[in-house]
Amino acid sequence: MTTLIRLEILRTLRNKRYLMFTVLYPALLYVFFISAYGSGGTVAGGVSVKSYFMVSMATFGAVGAVLTGSAQRISLERKSGWTRQLRLTALPGRAYTLGKIAACAVTTLPAILVVFAIGAIEGVRLTAAQWLGLAAALWLGSFVFAALGVALGYAAEPDAVQPVVMIVYMLMALFGGTWFPVSGSLETYARFNPVYDYNQLASFIHGQDVAVLPIAALAAFLAVFTAAAAVLYRKDARRA
Repeated sequence: MTTLIRLEILRTLRNKRYLMFTVLYPALLYVFFISAYGSGGTVAGGVSVKSYFMVSMATFGAVGAVLTGSAQRISLERKSGWTRQLRLTALPGRAYTLGKIAACAVTTLPAILVVFAIGAIEGVRLTAAQWLGLAAALWLGSFVFAALGVALGYAAEPDAVQPVVMIVYMLMALFGGTWFPVSGSLETYARFNPVYDYNQLASFIHGQDVAVLPIAALAAFLAVFTAAAAVLYRKDARRA
């Protein structure tokens, strides 16, 4: 499984589309949003615009990296017959699924760190512990969406997986506080959106308590998505 993870990571980092759409694109959006909202302004709750969008664009890039990376790659492997060949080896299905999730989650680090670097240049000031804690929280949270990407890769037909992933990705971002802070009645429903819970992991850097409820919600989503990925993998194996 270690070899599989290493190969997946290297293949992703060599992909120019990955570098463009999941690393550079969120960084450019971050600069755009802080300019549009006013770099010295605040959003709901008194959080600075620079801090808020630094987190939301880092999560946007991380979710994009794991969703598109895992789902589309799995669909291509299914179409080419590669997954069928892997099933003939000694690699168990559980190891394959977990390997995909782990490899995709590792590739989120560049998406997070590049946006953080621009945030620091733009004047976001955090302690060393806050920077490390925030990076760790967002990286660990990305495993949830890596599992969702694996599940989508097996749930959708290879020719339809790209639009399915993009629709899921954009809807979760739209109603998860990525583009604007959610409040009121919308926030009530947003709590059932894993992207909203993902963005809430940054609450501690704004002087709030550690986000216990979002952590619990993300843990539940991770369990559900991982179980779904395993079930769909076995279903695909029987069909093959």
